[in-house]
Amino acid sequence: MRIRSLTVSELNKYIKKILSSDPILNHIHLKGEISNFKAHGSGHFYFSLKDEKSKINCVMFKGNNQRIKFIPENGMKVLVKGYVSAYERDGQYQLYIEEMEPDGIGALYLAFEQLKIKLEKSGLFDSAKKQKIPFFPKKIAVVTSPTGAAIRDIISVIKRRNHYVDIVIYPVLVQGENAAGEISKAIDQINQNATSTDLIIIGRGGGSIEELWAFNEEVVAQSIFHSKIPIISAVGHETDYTISDFVADLRAPTPSSAAELAVPRILDIKYALQTYYNKMNASLSQGLKEKRNALVKVDETKLLSYLQNRINEERQTLDLVQKDLSNHAHMKLESYKARLVGSIAKLEAINPLSTILRGYAIVFDKDHNQIINTIEKVSQGDSINIMLTDGVASCIVTEKEKEEHLFEYISKFKTQK
Repeated sequence: MRIRSLTVSELNKYIKKILSSDPILNHIHLKGEISNFKAHGSGHFYFSLKDEKSKINCVMFKGNNQRIKFIPENGMKVLVKGYVSAYERDGQYQLYIEEMEPDGIGALYLAFEQLKIKLEKSGLFDSAKKQKIPFFPKKIAVVTSPTGAAIRDIISVIKRRNHYVDIVIYPVLVQGENAAGEISKAIDQINQNATSTDLIIIGRGGGSIEELWAFNEEVVAQSIFHSKIPIISAVGHETDYTISDFVADLRAPTPSSAAELAVPRILDIKYALQTYYNKMNASLSQGLKEKRNALVKVDETKLLSYLQNRINEERQTLDLVQKDLSNHAHMKLESYKARLVGSIAKLEAINPLSTILRGYAIVFDKDHNQIINTIEKVSQGDSINIMLTDGVASCIVTEKEKEEHLFEYISKFKTQK
């Protein structure tokens, strides 16, 4: 009997079925070194795990790799959990990873160090970009759990030190999956809406690294960095450090310390003001005393002499000013006179009476309505009026000469004259 030949697809499918039915291969724990790591655009991770002698191809789908806190890198030793199966299309078996953590170091600690290095390179820890904490804030926003011990400590310390400060509570989760998002959103809302807020305190009481992890998320760090309002970070105990502590404008070792750093004691301010008042009063009294002593020592004769000399100097100055004003006024007057004479001369040049004074006359018709300036306007027997320098003569035209005889007539007149 002849055995039926299998297709390649049937063989790969069969091998996959065998691998999937093996209880060991379905729940396997493996350790190795990451190589050829690639984060695909789909969100899946593709890489190999190797030891000194062998390697195996691995895939970690997006739904699983979103749960890990650190970023896998080539050369990193890891512990993984998953199952072995075959990829039918390529006919190769591979490890499908469901969980991953660093080998020899905690996953959260590694994620903390990775994010710390990343944000430091991005300039989020730069001390030159940190804002100054106001000396006397009038309104403080506190972002923390409304039921924890931290909020009670902050309120108690602030009110004990300075009861003139207003406190606004922004209640948020401080641990858990949604805590980082709520903290970030609260910081952004304060910056958008509470323009009168002078200072923000964020924090919580102590706990494990898992419980404090919300303050190690990048979304919180970015909100702190971009806040226009100064922020004090007060997370955990004195030995606890979070990413928020490095980004914030000031780190407080505890929530109570944050309250002490945020507001000055009103008694200290009153004492300082009283001290300044006493120093100022003593300085003024000493100054007045010195002026009085100096005034007593003043020689009355010298003082009067000094005053008289000053008066004389001012008089001399006044005389010089008066002389300068007089000269200036005289020059202005002469200038105006010269301009007036020039204007009169121009008027005389166009004055018709000036022409008459030189021996000329103005001839009008008998009704004085029209000037006669040409011989064509008169005829023999017409009555005309001739204006002279001292009156008007009425005449009868008995004769008129044409233009060709005019120059001859004028020459004859000049000769007789």
